[in-house]
Amino acid sequence: MRRWRRGASALAAPALALLVAAGCTGTPDAPARPTATPSAAVARVCADPAAGPATAPAGAVTVDPAVVGDLAAKTRNSPPNTTFWLLPGTHTLEPDRYAQVEAKEGDTFLGAPGAVLDGRKTNNYAFSGTAPHVTIRHLTVQGFAAPHDEGVVNHDMADGWVIEHSTIQDNSGAGLMAGAHQQLRASCLRRNGQYGMNAYQTGDSIKGLLVEGNEITGNNTDDWERRRPGCGCSGGIKFWAVDGADIRGNWVHDNRGPGLWADNNNNDFRIENNLLEANDGAALVYETSYNAVVRDNTIRRNTWVEGRRHAADGDNFPYAAVYLSEAGGEPRIPARTDRIEIYRNVLEDNWSGITLWENADRFCNSPANTSTGYCTPLVKDTARCAKPAIDTAPLYADCRWKTQRVDIHDNRFALDAAVVGCTVECGRMAVLSNYGTYPDWSPYKGKLVAEALTLRQDNRWHDNVYRGPWSFIADDPDRPLDPVRWQGPPYGQDAGSTFAPQAGG
Repeated sequence: MRRWRRGASALAAPALALLVAAGCTGTPDAPARPTATPSAAVARVCADPAAGPATAPAGAVTVDPAVVGDLAAKTRNSPPNTTFWLLPGTHTLEPDRYAQVEAKEGDTFLGAPGAVLDGRKTNNYAFSGTAPHVTIRHLTVQGFAAPHDEGVVNHDMADGWVIEHSTIQDNSGAGLMAGAHQQLRASCLRRNGQYGMNAYQTGDSIKGLLVEGNEITGNNTDDWERRRPGCGCSGGIKFWAVDGADIRGNWVHDNRGPGLWADNNNNDFRIENNLLEANDGAALVYETSYNAVVRDNTIRRNTWVEGRRHAADGDNFPYAAVYLSEAGGEPRIPARTDRIEIYRNVLEDNWSGITLWENADRFCNSPANTSTGYCTPLVKDTARCAKPAIDTAPLYADCRWKTQRVDIHDNRFALDAAVVGCTVECGRMAVLSNYGTYPDWSPYKGKLVAEALTLRQDNRWHDNVYRGPWSFIADDPDRPLDPVRWQGPPYGQDAGSTFAPQAGG
């Protein structure tokens, strides 16, 4: 797993072409972190998990917590499609790092009220194996010591697993991995060392993923971005090369790093009816990916920690609640939309609003492409993206991940500077690129990408409502524009939108 870099290093080029909505002020001694305050309808499954069956289902194999390794042994000695009912109490495995449960096809693991599977920081993994269609319900899984980038539940990324009404907490690494057509429902992923879920599968073959009605909170307790600066390996959920995902009705909050992060050739996401709040980084990062609908979400009090930290370092990058990095709509890639549509969301008291970014130096076969060895889905052979072919169509366009066809409309952006407690570099919208400089054979040098991004790639804000001290910058961050100039030529943004200087207006 790797990540984008933006921040100071991304903006070190001598000229930036940017459109940024900028500037709020507040008290310098504001708290470092916001506080999550869920609405009545939010998925509070961590505090109030649904109880499992108090008696064993007919035909189930009963698992005894008093017998060390009973679950693994009975799974090993039972045929596929067996249901295992775990009695109340703390279940453990043999004291060996690889003494995990090897699930078989169609197995179901069902916890009674109070059933816990505890790795005691000794076992690396809880459930592994490549068997498909495994179900885990009403079970707490905790205390496992998965290595960095690996996961505790579904460690081997098998297809068709269903995890519901379960709590996966206080593990190292990722609480959960993912396979194709996996379903994660009504579960609590909290306080895991790296991710709540790492939706990555060897071979980049995840098709169809459902994440519904979960609480995803307090993950990345090991603070990986500080341990490995620039690793891009932290947050609530990381998605890598997932084709088709529905992420709805979740409460994603208080994660150290981003809340949801889709990175590298993801496609066809629907992110709707979620509450995304109080994450240290962005609520949502959609990076080098395609075709998504982001609608009917409440997104509030995100990016305070990251935004304040970078502002204190003199970094003027617009650290936003929704961050699109080289991501856009592409009609040639099949999906339920051919755009990135962001609409009917409420964004309230985030450090900044929405940032559209495209790194002019990042493209297939460029040393600046930190997705090493990867290319866009439009070019199968990365080596084709080289001179002289890359200088002309179709490779000139197809060798880039482009922030294009982004439609941002009918959203409400509210900002109270006193609540956020910001002094500089907050309260902004942005569409920006760096000045292309690298590598020396790049066909995208200078302001070519910046001008295309801002003026010709069909990125539009319109029919939004702004409340609070939003202002806009075009080309020069030292010269903020008022809404009239932002709406006027050459940018023509936010047609039909309304603006009020006070958050409650």
